[in-house]
Amino acid sequence: MLLVPEREIANLMTREAAFDAVENVFAAMAANDAYNFPVIREAIGHEDALYGFKGGFDRAGLTLGLKAGGYWPNNLEKFGHINHQSTVFLFDPDTGMPSAMVGGNLLTALRTAAASSVSIKHLARPDARVIGMIGAGHQSTFQLRAALEQRRFEKVIGWNYHPEMLPNIEKVANEAGLPFEAVTLDGMQQADVIISITSAFAPSLMAQHVSAGCHIACMGTDTKGKQEVESALIANGTVYTDEVAQSISIGEAQHAIADGLITPNDITELGAVINGTHTGRSSDTEITIFDGTGVGLQDLAVAAKVVDLAVKRGIAIEVDF
Repeated sequence: MLLVPEREIANLMTREAAFDAVENVFAAMAANDAYNFPVIREAIGHEDALYGFKGGFDRAGLTLGLKAGGYWPNNLEKFGHINHQSTVFLFDPDTGMPSAMVGGNLLTALRTAAASSVSIKHLARPDARVIGMIGAGHQSTFQLRAALEQRRFEKVIGWNYHPEMLPNIEKVANEAGLPFEAVTLDGMQQADVIISITSAFAPSLMAQHVSAGCHIACMGTDTKGKQEVESALIANGTVYTDEVAQSISIGEAQHAIADGLITPNDITELGAVINGTHTGRSSDTEITIFDGTGVGLQDLAVAAKVVDLAVKRGIAIEVDF
């Protein structure tokens, strides 16, 4: 079995490689060449943590495995570790034997950012120039860096529950040579693309905050009960997702489904747009929404890529197991 420690990931995985891996696996899912297993995600009753498992099998890429991990909200303050902790395990699909164990913290950040970035590539208007960020935590910086590579953005605007954290995304904007403006939620009306990346259980982005033609990537809702945007906004837009089953059960669409505003048939897998079996955006005034729930196949795809790179560079650690 091969080990690729967390400390090696930053020198192996790039945003470009993560983007390609996620785009390919979305396409494989829509073509029924890959599928995810049911998600297990639980509040464990210790340190306010959410812990769970995401897994799947990609027949096209012959990738089998799971990611174990979750969210420990007290980590940074109490222990100096990031709040999201995860590890990816890969198995030989021919024998079932373990083949690799890979640090999953940075990979999770990169694949999550890659997913919203893929949605921007395929769904945002070509002339999108203003990007809005809702959320300014650890993941927001990964989201913004990846998104800025997909359009010729000219301005970044941001809102956060805790305004003192907005310099996190302002720094990324400045690194890209773009102006940054802190706005109220009403100010999001000037955005052509909005990425929402919070861990909220109540909506902040409402329908009146969004202008016609906007593309919204909802990236924070991955658990039953979480919600970043109001159900009416989901109903006003055309909804795409990584996986419909997760979208309606633990994703942003769960609330619009529960309220009877949309049905599962109203949600399209983003992979269908990538494959060309769905046309995607139909007009410059259409509001498109990507419900990024975070599927296990994303984790397996980026982990498998890292293992390949680690082997080529002689970084992978081989152990008997």
